[in-house]
Amino acid sequence: MALVEGGEIIEARILLEGVVGAGARVQAVLKTVGVPAIATDSAQEYLLPKGAPGATQGQSIAIEITREAIPGPEPWKRPLARVAETISVSDAQGEVVAFPSPSDRLGEFGWLELLEEARSGIVGFEGGELRVSLTPAMTLIDVDGRLPPLELAMAGAQAAARAIRRHGVGGSIGVDLPTVAGKAERQAIAEAVDAILVQPFERTSVNGFGFLQIVRPRRHASLFELAGERAAFEARALLRLAAFAPPGAKRLAAHPAVTAVLEQHPDWLDALAAQVGGEISLRADPALPMSGGHAEPA
Repeated sequence: MALVEGGEIIEARILLEGVVGAGARVQAVLKTVGVPAIATDSAQEYLLPKGAPGATQGQSIAIEITREAIPGPEPWKRPLARVAETISVSDAQGEVVAFPSPSDRLGEFGWLELLEEARSGIVGFEGGELRVSLTPAMTLIDVDGRLPPLELAMAGAQAAARAIRRHGVGGSIGVDLPTVAGKAERQAIAEAVDAILVQPFERTSVNGFGFLQIVRPRRHASLFELAGERAAFEARALLRLAAFAPPGAKRLAAHPAVTAVLEQHPDWLDALAAQVGGEISLRADPALPMSGGHAEPA
């Protein structure tokens, strides 16, 4: 899903099948008591860092997901939740763009460019670019470019703030800017970040070495993190690309790791077949890069 302003995607999320989204409220059974506690539904365990005061082991309780399951190098981490008073329905509003669908509304707003930023970790802006790197401790954003240092630091900080919001980056974030000597100038750069990011978040000042740290709630995986699960990311991207190709039977040619993901999800292929009005087959081609999948006539 995406938030669009001025014809541009300014916030985006990819909701994975089988993952209960942050903010959702579900009924679960309290598996262990104490602080933290563990609750479970039919498919997932949730860690309750503040426990479940007043509840007993085996009791059914309503919980609200505060951080959904995040794919990546630490699959042992449980999603986080807290006790909720009632089960409620999401009040999210906006236009629902169904998929599969006959027209590519998200594509009109730059969805393919957004995916390329996520997979490459490179986000361009006028006069420079950001390089985004994932570490276990934080997301690091390096600013580089051809502008004079103060201009580059200001433009880079603004671009970093936009990328953080656009790609849903949460947790601890470090932004490495060009060194700027003046305290007033560094303060102006930090305030430019404040004007773009939406609360809640905290930040440090820009220090004398050009480093700025931002901390945001980490409620779900960023698009950069999802792109790190490369085969699954590219499989979903290929399905979406094929859905808007001319109708008829198709063969999806892709890297073997990508076709392996698709083989594990025949329901995805069935949905695509219904969209394009023809059977879907697969062709694994090790010569293709991960992002080089395409649809060809069957």
